[in-house]
Amino acid sequence: MLQVSNISKRYGDVRVLRDVSFKLSPNDHAGLIGPNGCGKTTLLRILVGAETAGAGSVQRNPPTATIGYLEQGLIFKEDDTLDTILRHIEIEMEKLEDKIALLGVQLSIAQGENQDEILKVYGEALSQLEALSIRQIPMYQAEDILDGLGLGTIPLETPVKQLSGGQKTRLGLARILLANPDMLILDEPTNHLDIRALEWLEDWIQRYKQAIIIVSHDRTFLDRTVNVIFDLDPLTHSIQTYPGNYSDYIHAKQNEINRHWEAYNAQQERIEKLQGESRRLSGYANSIEHGTIDFAPRKVAKGIARRATVQRKRIERELAEEHIEKPRQTWHMKLDFIDTPLSGNDVLICDELSIGYGSQPLVTGINQIIQQGERIALIGPNGCGKTTFMRTVANQLSPISGFFRLGENVSLGYFSQEQENLPPSATPFSVIRAVASISDTDIRSFLHFFLFSGDDVFLPIHSLSYGERARLVLARLVASDCNLLLLDEPINHLDIPSRSGFEQAMTAFEGTVLTVVHDRYFIRNFATRLWVIENGTLSNYLDLDEYKRLQDRRS
Repeated sequence: MLQVSNISKRYGDVRVLRDVSFKLSPNDHAGLIGPNGCGKTTLLRILVGAETAGAGSVQRNPPTATIGYLEQGLIFKEDDTLDTILRHIEIEMEKLEDKIALLGVQLSIAQGENQDEILKVYGEALSQLEALSIRQIPMYQAEDILDGLGLGTIPLETPVKQLSGGQKTRLGLARILLANPDMLILDEPTNHLDIRALEWLEDWIQRYKQAIIIVSHDRTFLDRTVNVIFDLDPLTHSIQTYPGNYSDYIHAKQNEINRHWEAYNAQQERIEKLQGESRRLSGYANSIEHGTIDFAPRKVAKGIARRATVQRKRIERELAEEHIEKPRQTWHMKLDFIDTPLSGNDVLICDELSIGYGSQPLVTGINQIIQQGERIALIGPNGCGKTTFMRTVANQLSPISGFFRLGENVSLGYFSQEQENLPPSATPFSVIRAVASISDTDIRSFLHFFLFSGDDVFLPIHSLSYGERARLVLARLVASDCNLLLLDEPINHLDIPSRSGFEQAMTAFEGTVLTVVHDRYFIRNFATRLWVIENGTLSNYLDLDEYKRLQDRRS
């Protein structure tokens, strides 16, 4: 289906890809993984022809195979509506039918070379129409895709510019799925999908019989959708292929790292032994040579010195021919919450709380208590009121009715999904200086843990990516004395290693956490309770499994 051979790419002096090679078979569902900024999106753009490689080749088999590409940061036309986006195949077919009808009229009156030329164009148009008709999917499948992605209730005449960022992402995904291409390349398809839409997409991909490449940081999603992992290494800029899903990859990778350490340690022990023997022989030879002027002992000393020289040459040969590099660790975000101040037992109390905008409630009758040390995951469909609830508790919105209060000695830290509480003209350095009484050197060292190095600490916030802003907000929370964290989609822009580090830090955090998150792997490993907003109410569950069991009973 796709043969990638020795792809390399540079931007100026910066190498992004080096000799990237892999083969994607027709039934392969591949996960492309690697830390943020390692070149995944660049590689995808090369695969679809949106960008050229510095060297290497990409071959499709057959050459006419179509690729559906979901890219990050989708751009739509000013006058696009849901109808024009979702019916683009049908609209293209209508244009071709009109073109064929016109060519038919021209063909009936044409003569000679002109007739041959029109006949050629007529044949090409017929072939294009036939190819599109084969790809067109039945209406019931189209309705299933729209409903599954939460777009089924939006009127088709709705202008795209009125949709939220999440709805635009889902619309782009729907457009690609409706086009029924020969192959899919999806760059972060799980962004802005709630759990129900995630599970629908997983099921759809599992039933999809063609090849797919997926870039995702959702480990559960990768476990359930892929059968091969392409690991793009940020140090070598090349790809290594691992059969199986993400969990299989982690197991194989860990075994690989363990074997590397074993080989490295064995060689270090061998070299240390040879060096010790060489030093012992050299010292013995020197002591003999300096201790006598007799010829015979000095001759023995020279022989011992030659043996020491042989040992040194063995070490040099091993280092030159069989040298094993020390395993390198790639640098990932490090979180460390220290000396979290203790709060009272009841941290957040909600009493008949109703939230929303103006007089329109989104959620009513919230009666919940969060206790010290709890880690609660808040989930629900997009637009159900999760962010509204977080903003209400953070005192950015007023309740419609009822009330909430924070407990004794509670210090609240709020991570906003949009990071709008970061001053655009501020810098990472000034943000941390405003909340932490530490030296300038310590501020720079602290920010280094969050992957801000060198002069990056002085970049204005408006120039930072979403991922960099997310890391900065987390850094500010770490530097503040917060014991209640409200986190709205904190891991959306974090790569898999940083998500793992975030999980570990949150688990070690001695305060209380309420987080909006759709990463099921994170929820299962982190949350002590689950809150779900559905149909205007907030309900409490032990975990995802209990929630799913009750959902299955209701359906």
